[in-house]
Amino acid sequence: MSLTRRDFLKYSAVTAAGASGIPVFKSAMAMGKNPKTVVSHIPTFCEICFWNCGAIARVENGKVVKLEGNPANPESRGKLCARGNAGMGSLYDPDRLKHPMLNVGKRGEPKWRKVSWDEALGFTAEKLKSIKGKYGPESVALISHGSGASFWRYLLGAYGSPNYPVPSFAQCRGPRDIGYALTFGNVPGSPEQIDLANSRFIVLIGSHLGENVHNSQVQDFVEGLAKGAKLVVVDPRYSTAAGKANWWLPIKPGTDLALLLAWINIIVKEELYDKDYIYKYAVGLKELKEGVKNCTPDWASKETDISSSIIVDTAREMARYKPAVLIHPGRHTTWYGDDTQRSRAMAILTALLGAWGREGGNFFATKAGGFPKYPGLPFMPEPGKEKLAGDYPFAVDATTTAVRAATITGKPYPVKGWIVYGCNVMKALPNQKETIEAIKNLDFMLAIDILPFEHTQWADVILPECTYLERYDDIKVGKGKTLSVTIRQPAVQPMYESKPSWWITRELGIKMGLEAYFPWSDIEDYLRKQLEPKGVRLEDLKAKGTISYPDTAAPYITDNNQPNFDTPSGKIELYSRQLREKGFDPVPKFKRPEAPPEGYFRLIYGRNPVHTFSRTVNNKWLWELYKENELWLNAKRARDLGLNSGDYVMLMNQDGMKSEKIKVKATERIREDCVYMVHGFGHVSRETKKAYKRGTDDQSLITRYAIDPLMGGTGMRVNFVKILREV
Repeated sequence: MSLTRRDFLKYSAVTAAGASGIPVFKSAMAMGKNPKTVVSHIPTFCEICFWNCGAIARVENGKVVKLEGNPANPESRGKLCARGNAGMGSLYDPDRLKHPMLNVGKRGEPKWRKVSWDEALGFTAEKLKSIKGKYGPESVALISHGSGASFWRYLLGAYGSPNYPVPSFAQCRGPRDIGYALTFGNVPGSPEQIDLANSRFIVLIGSHLGENVHNSQVQDFVEGLAKGAKLVVVDPRYSTAAGKANWWLPIKPGTDLALLLAWINIIVKEELYDKDYIYKYAVGLKELKEGVKNCTPDWASKETDISSSIIVDTAREMARYKPAVLIHPGRHTTWYGDDTQRSRAMAILTALLGAWGREGGNFFATKAGGFPKYPGLPFMPEPGKEKLAGDYPFAVDATTTAVRAATITGKPYPVKGWIVYGCNVMKALPNQKETIEAIKNLDFMLAIDILPFEHTQWADVILPECTYLERYDDIKVGKGKTLSVTIRQPAVQPMYESKPSWWITRELGIKMGLEAYFPWSDIEDYLRKQLEPKGVRLEDLKAKGTISYPDTAAPYITDNNQPNFDTPSGKIELYSRQLREKGFDPVPKFKRPEAPPEGYFRLIYGRNPVHTFSRTVNNKWLWELYKENELWLNAKRARDLGLNSGDYVMLMNQDGMKSEKIKVKATERIREDCVYMVHGFGHVSRETKKAYKRGTDDQSLITRYAIDPLMGGTGMRVNFVKILREV
């Protein structure tokens, strides 16, 4: 790849200019290129993060040299973030996995032998057939993240296993989805169905808009603020969003539920709720009022460190702007183990303000039907055993936590094979020691990825997937305010010996005797047969990238568009009989979290605008922008410890686990009882040369986690660290 960093920055500047209305695509001559340069523009959608923004790749003589947002796509609207602009950094990363490889050494101490695709897939097929014959198909689990995972889930279904957990449930947004489902019978969606652009009052509770850079959401957030929306940010750290707030509430970590219950108490007691809405659509108001009667502002003030007057003022202000109030449901919500109940409280507050299904609140996704599956497929085999969801009554799918536990213990049945797709389990799951113990109990582990991150070093077989700029994937069906369909297609041919997941799974399925489940001749045949029933030509979608259907919009409650609440009562449930029947609190109750021991800080973590989890730290352009994470430490505590910004320290957690060195950022922008770092750094895989030992791995310090008893999520903000000056 001959593109330099200077070229990248120049092209990024051109993209920014395009977002301002200045023409972006200039002729090859105007760009200073050879007039014989062959230029094409290929629509696709991004995979640098899960937002999957529509993008257009500029290809010159077979090389991607520039990416920009597709104006037709609802997630990008013509703009890409820094990560999206740097997608070529992943495509042309010299550390990419290039060939199928077989481990002829030990797990964790691999010796790799380069093999052909035929040998790698044949070996894998035999291992999976052996496990199925000895233990049953449920003894293989898929742990995945990313668009290509849809093909692996399909393959595992044909194989007969019900176990395909995703960290995005038990380690991210699962508690949120269950909390809202228990209240409204529906979930906030992904991307979230939140009407930020039209909101008059926005509440962010630990949501780092501007740092997580969810593209369309940030655009809407900026628009809402520009229109005059008031903003409350509840966060122990003065985040980027807090810099835009009318009220920053530097809450004591772990007490968010106490604040929410006090807000509910005020709104119910002073009858500030939307009476018509509640009387028409909700049940349980009387029981809710009884349940929060002792959750006074004075009580909450003592728990949260927020003054009672501010608690009262913010509650009354949000009620004044109802129903155009957006209580952001959050995304990463696995914090303290009471996370589903905290999300329940956020949903209840949303309901009291009449904001669910209202302009400026949470809008309804379109009810328009999606695109059908490939026609004529055989029925999936019925799994012989239940999915591994653990003893958590509201876990809707298998969970990573339960799969890992079964792999270690063999109960309720053994798990002997892991297929890990696009997911660095060493960074995604808490307590790395347990993950390693589980892997050592496996008969077989397969890793499919683009880069040789830590988890690949524990695999028996590595299969190199090509990047999103080199492949087709399943079509992306968007159900926001309107229905849309977006295509991913290759901008360039796959490099090295990498292959797309649609091809890998089909070839592997055939070798396993599952060819009946893969009747398509190629991916274009597969996509064409999905699109045709909706009257969409594949060629048209490839040319446009995204096709939307504005006539499918029905985002708000009207006389002709009444809400449907998929709850036992058919209404919003402020008091949950489902929870009561399972032995849980039908109205959320606050339980005080454990405080840090003397000399320790609570460890909290988050995101950086130019990185996605741990997956982009080796991207050379994004690496240059943010090479290592820092330890946010309150300036007063730093002075007490004799530390200055730029000093390096080590951390030791409550269980004696020590970190690699990390640079101090002494700041007034964080409370004294906690420290903060960006997640995803501290890689120990030598094969990722830029990421190797840059910064500190927060997951290595997260040895404890609090299980959410409702759905099995792992609350990970229950770890404490001491600062060690020796490095």
